[in-house]
Amino acid sequence: MVTGASSGLGQATARRLAGEDFTTLILVARREGRLRALAQELGPHVSFVAADLTDADAPQRVADAVSERAGGRLHLLVNNAGIGGRGTFADGGWATVARTMELNFNAQVRLVEALLPLLRASSPSAIVNVSSTAGRVARAGSGAYSASKAALSAWSDALYLEERPHGVHVGLVLPGFIPTEGFPQRELVEHPLARFALGRPEQAAAAIYAAGVRRVPERYVPRAYGVAAALRVLLPSLTRRVLSGGSAVTLSTRTASDDVRASTPDLGT
Repeated sequence: MVTGASSGLGQATARRLAGEDFTTLILVARREGRLRALAQELGPHVSFVAADLTDADAPQRVADAVSERAGGRLHLLVNNAGIGGRGTFADGGWATVARTMELNFNAQVRLVEALLPLLRASSPSAIVNVSSTAGRVARAGSGAYSASKAALSAWSDALYLEERPHGVHVGLVLPGFIPTEGFPQRELVEHPLARFALGRPEQAAAAIYAAGVRRVPERYVPRAYGVAAALRVLLPSLTRRVLSGGSAVTLSTRTASDDVRASTPDLGT
């Protein structure tokens, strides 16, 4: 099962997994038309559930779909649904933090709670939580997003230890800057000297495959972003000085309104 499958990393992951010998692949996102088209493209063993994962009944609806279409067996759950957006805390306040946490963390936890019995019964099985490098290294203007991804990363670390005895592997994938519909990364795409920092959705899909099928514990995408996370721990003062040196603030504010508009329609995708 892949959530957030109608575009971006989720769509790339669905295509990657559809090439494997899975009996059933279930795609989850809000936009039914896109899910239907992707399922038809990927073949007869691919179906979908159109759902907003922040709805109260969404986890149970998804669990019911697994029971109906896969006989209650679930060997891989990819938690990819999420929302981006930028803005300072002074501008967005608690409402922005709460809205971002609702989908990027709370919805993931609620879905795992509903599906964990099926994953345990299907062991060896796996959960892959798609976090972000921003959950390890926060920039100005990304506080709500970084906080939600930091929570997802920390929870995944604990869940890995808790579920290992039950045969459920928990992998964590932390993408960096990857241009997608919801995260256009315009400031980097348009800057010829910064394009080297961009990854591709197919790279993220490969990392998700490694975390879920090959049971790799953690993977940055591109892998070089792991250096930034390590420097944040080893040299926190230097990291903060670099991030407060103008360029980070500029990247956080220059296209803020554009990025929020681009990501808002993708809530749940």
